[in-house]
Amino acid sequence: MDVQSIKVACGSCNLRELCLPMGLNADEIDKLDRVISSRRRIKRGTALFSTGEKFSSLYAVRSGFFKTCVTTADGRDQVTGFHMTGEIIGLDGIVHDHHSCDAVALEDAEVCVMPFDQVEELSREFTTLQHHVHKIMSREIVRDHSVMLLLGSMRAEERLAAFLLNLVQRLHARGFSQSELILRMTREEIGSYLGMKLETVSRTFSKFVADDIIEVKQRYVRIKSTDGLKQIVNPQHCN
Repeated sequence: MDVQSIKVACGSCNLRELCLPMGLNADEIDKLDRVISSRRRIKRGTALFSTGEKFSSLYAVRSGFFKTCVTTADGRDQVTGFHMTGEIIGLDGIVHDHHSCDAVALEDAEVCVMPFDQVEELSREFTTLQHHVHKIMSREIVRDHSVMLLLGSMRAEERLAAFLLNLVQRLHARGFSQSELILRMTREEIGSYLGMKLETVSRTFSKFVADDIIEVKQRYVRIKSTDGLKQIVNPQHCN
Protein backbone atom coordinates (compact mmCIF):
# COMPACT_ATOMS: atom_id res chain seq x y z
CA MET A 1 0.00 0.00 0.00
CA ASP A 2 1.08 3.53 -0.74
CA VAL A 3 0.81 5.35 2.60
CA GLN A 4 1.20 9.09 2.55
CA SER A 5 1.34 11.13 5.74
CA ILE A 6 0.01 14.37 4.39
CA LYS A 7 -2.23 16.91 6.04
CA VAL A 8 -5.93 16.63 5.36
CA ALA A 9 -8.01 19.79 5.68
CA CYS A 10 -11.51 18.68 6.67
CA GLY A 11 -12.63 22.29 6.84
CA SER A 12 -12.09 22.83 3.10
CA CYS A 13 -12.87 19.28 1.88
CA ASN A 14 -15.79 19.16 -0.54
CA LEU A 15 -16.88 15.83 0.98
CA ARG A 16 -17.21 17.25 4.47
CA GLU A 17 -21.01 17.35 4.39
CA LEU A 18 -21.13 13.67 3.42
CA CYS A 19 -18.75 12.08 5.91
CA LEU A 20 -18.49 14.62 8.75
CA PRO A 21 -21.15 16.33 10.87
CA MET A 22 -22.36 19.78 10.01
CA GLY A 23 -22.51 22.45 12.70
CA LEU A 24 -18.92 22.23 13.96
CA ASN A 25 -17.31 25.57 14.70
CA ALA A 26 -13.85 26.59 13.48
CA ASP A 27 -12.10 25.42 16.66
CA GLU A 28 -13.81 22.02 16.54
CA ILE A 29 -12.94 21.58 12.87
CA ASP A 30 -9.31 22.45 13.63
CA LYS A 31 -9.19 19.76 16.34
CA LEU A 32 -10.76 17.26 13.95
CA ASP A 33 -8.16 18.21 11.33
CA ARG A 34 -5.42 17.21 13.76
CA VAL A 35 -7.04 13.82 14.37
CA ILE A 36 -7.61 13.03 10.68
CA SER A 37 -4.00 13.71 9.80
CA SER A 38 -3.18 11.33 6.96
CA ARG A 39 -4.46 9.78 3.76
CA ARG A 40 -3.80 6.39 2.22
CA ARG A 41 -3.79 5.59 -1.45
CA ILE A 42 -4.97 2.10 -2.30
CA LYS A 43 -4.32 0.51 -5.68
CA ARG A 44 -7.09 -1.33 -7.48
CA GLY A 45 -7.39 -4.91 -6.22
CA THR A 46 -5.50 -4.14 -3.00
CA ALA A 47 -6.99 -4.56 0.48
CA LEU A 48 -7.36 -1.54 2.74
CA PHE A 49 -7.76 -3.98 5.62
CA SER A 50 -8.26 -7.73 5.91
CA THR A 51 -10.18 -10.19 8.07
CA GLY A 52 -8.47 -10.70 11.41
CA GLU A 53 -6.40 -7.53 11.15
CA LYS A 54 -6.26 -5.44 14.33
CA PHE A 55 -8.77 -2.60 14.28
CA SER A 56 -7.35 0.87 14.81
CA SER A 57 -9.07 3.31 12.46
CA LEU A 58 -12.17 4.20 10.53
CA TYR A 59 -11.69 5.31 6.93
CA ALA A 60 -13.53 8.01 5.00
CA VAL A 61 -13.49 7.21 1.29
CA ARG A 62 -12.13 10.32 -0.42
CA SER A 63 -12.12 8.87 -3.93
CA GLY A 64 -12.73 5.50 -5.51
CA PHE A 65 -14.91 2.48 -4.77
CA PHE A 66 -14.53 -0.44 -2.33
CA LYS A 67 -16.19 -3.77 -1.79
CA THR A 68 -16.30 -5.54 1.54
CA CYS A 69 -16.33 -9.33 1.52
CA VAL A 70 -15.96 -12.38 3.73
CA THR A 71 -14.72 -15.86 2.92
CA THR A 72 -17.36 -18.55 3.33
CA ALA A 73 -16.73 -22.00 4.83
CA ASP A 74 -16.30 -23.50 1.35
CA GLY A 75 -13.71 -20.87 0.37
CA ARG A 76 -15.89 -18.56 -1.72
CA ASP A 77 -15.78 -14.77 -1.44
CA GLN A 78 -19.15 -13.37 -0.35
CA VAL A 79 -19.58 -9.66 -1.09
CA THR A 80 -21.24 -7.90 1.84
CA GLY A 81 -21.27 -4.30 0.59
CA PHE A 82 -20.08 -1.63 -1.81
CA HIS A 83 -18.73 1.68 -0.51
CA MET A 84 -18.13 4.91 -2.38
CA THR A 85 -16.78 8.44 -1.99
CA GLY A 86 -17.97 10.14 1.20
CA GLU A 87 -18.80 6.93 3.06
CA ILE A 88 -17.13 5.57 6.20
CA ILE A 89 -15.76 2.02 6.27
CA GLY A 90 -14.13 -0.04 9.02
CA LEU A 91 -17.02 -0.06 11.50
CA ASP A 92 -16.95 -3.88 11.52
CA GLY A 93 -13.78 -3.77 13.65
CA ILE A 94 -15.29 -1.94 16.61
CA VAL A 95 -17.00 -4.96 18.21
CA HIS A 96 -14.04 -7.32 18.66
CA ASP A 97 -11.10 -4.93 18.02
CA HIS A 98 -10.27 -6.72 14.79
CA HIS A 99 -11.77 -6.61 11.30
CA SER A 100 -14.32 -9.24 10.34
CA CYS A 101 -14.14 -8.67 6.58
CA ASP A 102 -11.82 -7.61 3.78
CA ALA A 103 -12.15 -4.15 2.21
CA VAL A 104 -10.80 -4.24 -1.35
CA ALA A 105 -10.45 -1.31 -3.76
CA LEU A 106 -12.42 -1.79 -6.98
CA GLU A 107 -10.43 1.05 -8.55
CA ASP A 108 -7.51 3.22 -7.46
CA ALA A 109 -8.76 4.93 -4.31
CA GLU A 110 -7.81 7.28 -1.52
CA VAL A 111 -9.07 7.32 2.07
CA CYS A 112 -8.74 9.66 5.03
CA VAL A 113 -7.51 7.77 8.11
CA MET A 114 -9.53 8.39 11.27
CA PRO A 115 -7.82 6.80 14.33
CA PHE A 116 -10.77 5.47 16.30
CA ASP A 117 -9.42 6.06 19.81
CA GLN A 118 -8.91 9.74 18.98
CA VAL A 119 -12.28 10.04 17.24
CA GLU A 120 -13.92 8.43 20.28
CA GLU A 121 -12.14 10.82 22.65
CA LEU A 122 -13.07 13.83 20.55
CA SER A 123 -16.70 12.69 20.23
CA ARG A 124 -17.02 12.84 24.02
CA GLU A 125 -16.00 16.49 23.79
CA PHE A 126 -18.23 17.38 20.83
CA THR A 127 -21.76 16.04 21.17
CA THR A 128 -22.34 16.83 17.48
CA LEU A 129 -19.53 14.46 16.49
CA GLN A 130 -20.73 11.79 18.91
CA HIS A 131 -24.24 11.98 17.46
CA HIS A 132 -22.83 11.68 13.94
CA VAL A 133 -20.79 8.58 14.82
CA HIS A 134 -23.95 7.02 16.26
CA LYS A 135 -25.84 7.91 13.06
CA ILE A 136 -23.17 6.22 10.93
CA MET A 137 -23.42 3.04 13.04
CA SER A 138 -27.21 3.11 12.88
CA ARG A 139 -27.12 3.55 9.11
CA GLU A 140 -24.98 0.41 8.79
CA ILE A 141 -27.48 -1.56 10.89
CA VAL A 142 -30.37 -0.32 8.72
CA ARG A 143 -28.40 -1.19 5.57
CA ASP A 144 -27.74 -4.71 6.87
CA HIS A 145 -31.45 -5.18 7.60
CA SER A 146 -32.30 -3.91 4.10
CA VAL A 147 -29.94 -6.44 2.54
CA MET A 148 -31.48 -9.26 4.58
CA LEU A 149 -34.93 -8.18 3.36
CA LEU A 150 -33.60 -8.01 -0.20
CA LEU A 151 -32.19 -11.53 -0.06
CA GLY A 152 -35.02 -13.05 1.92
CA SER A 153 -38.15 -11.85 0.17
CA MET A 154 -37.38 -10.46 -3.29
CA ARG A 155 -37.27 -12.07 -6.69
CA ALA A 156 -34.20 -11.65 -8.90
CA GLU A 157 -35.71 -8.75 -10.87
CA GLU A 158 -36.66 -6.93 -7.65
CA ARG A 159 -33.18 -7.40 -6.21
CA LEU A 160 -31.38 -5.96 -9.22
CA ALA A 161 -33.85 -3.09 -9.60
CA ALA A 162 -33.49 -2.16 -5.93
CA PHE A 163 -29.70 -2.36 -6.23
CA LEU A 164 -29.59 0.00 -9.23
CA LEU A 165 -31.98 2.48 -7.61
CA ASN A 166 -29.94 2.53 -4.39
CA LEU A 167 -26.66 2.91 -6.25
CA VAL A 168 -27.77 5.82 -8.43
CA GLN A 169 -29.40 7.53 -5.43
CA ARG A 170 -26.15 7.38 -3.45
CA LEU A 171 -24.16 8.63 -6.45
CA HIS A 172 -26.61 11.48 -7.03
CA ALA A 173 -26.07 12.63 -3.41
CA ARG A 174 -22.42 13.08 -4.42
CA GLY A 175 -23.23 15.28 -7.39
CA PHE A 176 -23.40 12.62 -10.10
CA SER A 177 -26.17 11.99 -12.62
CA GLN A 178 -29.58 10.72 -11.51
CA SER A 179 -29.76 8.40 -14.49
CA GLU A 180 -26.25 7.42 -15.62
CA LEU A 181 -23.56 5.44 -13.84
CA ILE A 182 -20.46 3.37 -14.43
CA LEU A 183 -20.55 0.08 -12.54
CA ARG A 184 -17.25 -0.29 -10.68
CA MET A 185 -18.09 -3.86 -9.73
CA THR A 186 -18.37 -6.92 -12.00
CA ARG A 187 -21.60 -8.77 -12.73
CA GLU A 188 -20.21 -11.62 -10.63
CA GLU A 189 -19.66 -9.29 -7.65
CA ILE A 190 -23.19 -7.93 -8.01
CA GLY A 191 -24.48 -11.50 -8.01
CA SER A 192 -22.48 -12.35 -4.91
CA TYR A 193 -23.93 -9.35 -3.09
CA LEU A 194 -27.51 -9.98 -4.22
CA GLY A 195 -27.43 -13.75 -3.77
CA MET A 196 -27.83 -14.39 -7.51
CA LYS A 197 -25.92 -16.52 -9.98
CA LEU A 198 -23.90 -14.72 -12.65
CA GLU A 199 -26.20 -16.08 -15.37
CA THR A 200 -29.24 -14.71 -13.53
CA VAL A 201 -27.66 -11.27 -13.18
CA SER A 202 -26.84 -11.16 -16.91
CA ARG A 203 -30.29 -12.44 -17.89
CA THR A 204 -32.00 -9.84 -15.66
CA PHE A 205 -29.92 -7.00 -17.10
CA SER A 206 -30.91 -8.20 -20.58
CA LYS A 207 -34.59 -8.26 -19.61
CA PHE A 208 -34.41 -4.69 -18.30
CA VAL A 209 -32.83 -3.64 -21.61
CA ALA A 210 -35.50 -5.50 -23.62
CA ASP A 211 -38.22 -3.81 -21.54
CA ASP A 212 -36.63 -0.41 -22.35
CA ILE A 213 -36.01 0.33 -18.66
CA ILE A 214 -32.22 0.67 -18.93
CA GLU A 215 -29.50 0.95 -21.56
CA VAL A 216 -26.28 -1.01 -21.01
CA LYS A 217 -22.91 -0.72 -22.74
CA GLN A 218 -20.42 -2.92 -20.89
CA ARG A 219 -20.18 -1.22 -17.45
CA TYR A 220 -22.05 1.91 -18.48
CA VAL A 221 -25.71 1.93 -17.43
CA ARG A 222 -28.30 4.55 -18.28
CA ILE A 223 -31.61 4.34 -16.45
CA LYS A 224 -34.28 5.22 -19.02
CA SER A 225 -37.21 4.67 -16.67
CA THR A 226 -36.74 5.20 -12.94
CA ASP A 227 -40.46 4.61 -12.52
CA GLY A 228 -40.04 1.29 -14.32
CA LEU A 229 -37.46 0.15 -11.75
CA LYS A 230 -39.64 1.41 -8.87
CA GLN A 231 -42.60 -0.46 -10.32
CA ILE A 232 -40.58 -3.69 -10.23
CA VAL A 233 -39.48 -3.15 -6.62
CA ASN A 234 -42.74 -1.89 -5.17
CA PRO A 235 -45.64 -2.33 -7.60
CA GLN A 236 -48.37 -1.74 -4.99
CA HIS A 237 -47.19 1.84 -4.49
CA CYS A 238 -46.84 2.70 -8.19
CA ASN A 239 -49.48 3.66 -10.66
